[in-house]
Amino acid sequence: MRERIIMPLLVIVAATLAAAMAASQSAPPTLPDIPNPKVVVEAPEIGKFGGTYIVSSISDPRTFNPIVAQETSSTGVTGAIFEGLVEQNYLTGEIEPGLAESWTTSPDGRTWTFTLRQGVRWTDGTPLTMDDVLFSLEAVFTDGVQTSTVDLLTIEDKPIRWRKVDDRRIAFMTDKPVGTFLRLIGSLDIIPKHKLGDALAKGGAEFNKTYGIDTPPREIVGTGLFILQSYVPGQRVTLLRNPNYWKVDRQGNRLPYLTRYVILIVPNLEAARLKFLAKETDLYSARAREFAEFKQGEQAGNYTIHDGPETFSSEFLVFNQNPTGVAPPKLTWFQDVRFRRALNYAIDRKTIAEQVYAGRASPAWGPESTGNTLYYNPKLPQYPYDTGRAQQLLAEAGYQKGSEGLLRDAQGNIVEFIISTNAGNTDREAIGNIVRQDFTKLGIRVTFAPEAFNTLVGKLTGTFKWEAVIIGLTGGIEPVTGRNVWLSSGSLHMWWPKQEKPATEWEVEIDRLFERATAEINQNRRRQLYFQYQEVVATQVPMMFFTNPKTQPAVRNTLGNIKLGLQGVPGELETLYQKTTSRP
Repeated sequence: MRERIIMPLLVIVAATLAAAMAASQSAPPTLPDIPNPKVVVEAPEIGKFGGTYIVSSISDPRTFNPIVAQETSSTGVTGAIFEGLVEQNYLTGEIEPGLAESWTTSPDGRTWTFTLRQGVRWTDGTPLTMDDVLFSLEAVFTDGVQTSTVDLLTIEDKPIRWRKVDDRRIAFMTDKPVGTFLRLIGSLDIIPKHKLGDALAKGGAEFNKTYGIDTPPREIVGTGLFILQSYVPGQRVTLLRNPNYWKVDRQGNRLPYLTRYVILIVPNLEAARLKFLAKETDLYSARAREFAEFKQGEQAGNYTIHDGPETFSSEFLVFNQNPTGVAPPKLTWFQDVRFRRALNYAIDRKTIAEQVYAGRASPAWGPESTGNTLYYNPKLPQYPYDTGRAQQLLAEAGYQKGSEGLLRDAQGNIVEFIISTNAGNTDREAIGNIVRQDFTKLGIRVTFAPEAFNTLVGKLTGTFKWEAVIIGLTGGIEPVTGRNVWLSSGSLHMWWPKQEKPATEWEVEIDRLFERATAEINQNRRRQLYFQYQEVVATQVPMMFFTNPKTQPAVRNTLGNIKLGLQGVPGELETLYQKTTSRP
């Protein structure tokens, strides 16, 4: 699956799965006359066809349009339907051919030429052509289209350039060599011009609404493993096998093996746990504190819980520094690095690690996980829990406790704010309660207010009307694929997105480091640039990171071709199979 940098993953089932399947639309016909390519995928086993793979999510998708999707509740669906020119190998992290069968680089490193794979068709039978690739690029760079991909494909404030070489080849040009180009171009999902062209012609606002969650499933066509069969809000997303997918196993059998892929929408993580224990789902990302319990129940539950590496994902608290979203005096506090540093000392990460993650997590001091052994900087400034130090820094910045025990700023304003998170994510809710208690010890009046995830995402990416949020990001191997987060102009630059120019000198420095890292071909030099960016973030504290917990997916033993990937991913959808197909 392609590496993505997006907002994090993240209701009760009202009917049986069998009833939903019976009511869903019939399968599309196989088109035997299509001259599909047959690209061989290696897997440990030749799988068995049939069966349903069921997972859970605590949030509904917001869109089925992969260009505008920015949260994994949406990309968890679109990633199974749409593809890019290149893909990331989940085991090694290496970039491999996708819809492009090959590529070449010019001697000066400034031109990349991709050759489109022949014979691939959209799921409605229409051939995939170079016009679809050109259209997808046009969509990303159309004014008004709400996409993070534009941040990844803009280098030093200049959009990448492209030209159609012929019906199968496209050339991308940059002003200087870009050592990370393959990872950046992997963020581009290819979408069907014959379906979405009219909407884009009407402008970005109209395009943003296309392929919405109310779109008839058969209207949504992709080239990927699955086809959207049905969506029942608050209950499930059902995807059906694409019978004409272009990858095959080593015996020539067309993939995927699975007949259906189902995402159950559940109200919270506890409900996700219960669904798994009731054998209604096949995968559960067990919380750290659940490891011992799940280990004991492996045989009875017919599953295996994997002791994986630290997650690449991050969980953090971020304050809103955007004048559009918050006004003084709160804006003044949030923009004061002394205030942020003080509160960073007040977060009890040891308690978070022990109470939320049962000790299976280590303190996090910066944006890259300890699991990312290639690019993690082990020498960052640290903020061990120290309320005395926090109070000292606040006093130096002009904050003092009043006689009533409440913290006031130099103008006498009581320091108070609302911390939000997504309701149903019990880990984040637990962290929020710990942080609220920590800050209360400083005399700060904190309101902790979980809310619906999609509402929260709307505030972060649309209205900007929020004060503080506990949220997370998925992360990835190469930090440069987080350009949309760390560049000051980025649409996911959480604390103040889409700045016309950097608001601070330290944001200027991060912009500079990311542009240099994007272009740097030598990995060792790129690593040093990444180390520097982590130091700036740890010093300026725009985000207060909590811990790096272990990945520990619990996977049903009925699944075949399970092998834990680089980021704790237990297998690829294209080669997963059910050893028993007793499910519908």
